[in-house]
Amino acid sequence: MSLPAYTATPIQLPQLPKQPPPLLPLPNPSQPTSPNPNHYRKHSVALERTKTPIEPTVSWTSSISHRCRNGQLAEAVALFIQMRQAGIEPNHVTFVTLLSGCAHFPAKGVFFGPSLHAYARKLGLDIANVMVGTAVIDMYAKCGGVDSARLVFDGLDVKNSMSWNTMIGGYMKNGKVWDAVDLFEKMPKRDAVSWTVLIGGFVKKGQFEQALEWFREMQLAGVEPDYVTIIAVIAACADLGTLGLGLWINRFVMKQDFKDNVRINNSLVDMYSRCGCISFAHQVFKSIPKRTLVSWNSMIVGFAVNGHAKEALDFFNLMQKEGFKPDGVSFTGALTACSHAGLVDEGLRYFGNMKRVHRITPRIEHYGCIVDLYSRAGRLEDALSVIENMPMKPNEVVLGSLLAACRTIGNISLAERLMKYLYEVDPSVDSNYVLLANIYAAVGRWDGANKVRKKMKDLRVHKTPGFSSVEIDCNIHEFVASDKSHVDTECIYSTLELLSFELKLCGYVPENFVTESYEFD
Repeated sequence: MSLPAYTATPIQLPQLPKQPPPLLPLPNPSQPTSPNPNHYRKHSVALERTKTPIEPTVSWTSSISHRCRNGQLAEAVALFIQMRQAGIEPNHVTFVTLLSGCAHFPAKGVFFGPSLHAYARKLGLDIANVMVGTAVIDMYAKCGGVDSARLVFDGLDVKNSMSWNTMIGGYMKNGKVWDAVDLFEKMPKRDAVSWTVLIGGFVKKGQFEQALEWFREMQLAGVEPDYVTIIAVIAACADLGTLGLGLWINRFVMKQDFKDNVRINNSLVDMYSRCGCISFAHQVFKSIPKRTLVSWNSMIVGFAVNGHAKEALDFFNLMQKEGFKPDGVSFTGALTACSHAGLVDEGLRYFGNMKRVHRITPRIEHYGCIVDLYSRAGRLEDALSVIENMPMKPNEVVLGSLLAACRTIGNISLAERLMKYLYEVDPSVDSNYVLLANIYAAVGRWDGANKVRKKMKDLRVHKTPGFSSVEIDCNIHEFVASDKSHVDTECIYSTLELLSFELKLCGYVPENFVTESYEFD
């Protein structure tokens, strides 16, 4: 087995004592004991136990583990070096501890992990010991070396389910989705964790339909999902808006032992909110036995994005009365509610309280809410002032919010100024060009619209077709304009013609546009 060479940047390791701190403080024998005989006997037993010498390897490994847990990888490696200089041999737990530390903190681990693997390789532990081999796989996968992880995986003498799951998860994390699927299909025995790694990986990569397809395969295979699987599936339902499947999942959860799991219930609140069923979300929220800050935030944001501003702000205040301290997400929900309700002054007050009272540093989403707040109120110059003075560069979402307001009001000059920012952020985003072209077209400035189209052509930016979707029997069907690719195309168009005929019988007259149509609409 050959592994690609890694070049590590030299790092000055801190000087540590030659002996690690004792694992447990020993009691002082000179300290007076209790006159109670029973207490004395217990104390004597405790002394006898503590007199048992601790294995040097265990003591050193414990100290190394403490530093790894705190992200002090340089100190942990320095301690490991001193352990070797003291003539103490590491065992498999020592290597697993260090390699796991590298995996949990990959920015630092990438410098130490390959060297640790080389040492384990010298002892043959990465091949003979499945725990060490799996830790090496995990380290390489999380540090971006998934091909090296696969070499280690293939070289293992014995593989267990953890080895397979770690390698599949490593492929998913590094975007090699079909390599993960291929390995999953070769797996001799798949458990709930194996299926969850695959489904969760698709969700994290934004491939929600694939995640639901594999969940169906899991059901057909007769494997019972655990609560982690369910959370991943609910997340996919929320992003796709598949309310039917979400309802089925909710009923499924009610029959399981984890039906009171707060993470699952929080996910259900979020899913129902994003599907527009805020009343269902509220029902789930009320049924949660012990709510967390995430529970309240899910409900506040859910009310806000569904246009229930008063309820969102009421819950924001009620949450604090219940003893929860609002965080950045809480304020995002409150600011969104103010924006949708046109409560400019109240929104600014919440923004000020967030900084002054709660000492929360505003992130870009908070500034985006203020820009949207001003934009919806028609105060475009104030919105632009926020963009120009915020401590970070605006992204396309913040700029797009103001650009959309420019179209509503017809402010071409401000839209042109905004495009300069948008070119700097990402010149390849097609929606901004489309929006600017439509702003020109709306006021009859066809020369401006043509210039935008020409610029898109020069930059090779293509408009992404817009699509609509409908859920039928837990299946999502997507359509673009004049789409004829669906398997039931003839039936769909026949139904549309029938509806059009019935509308005309009822007196409906379709509008005829005499002006030039917007090419990008």
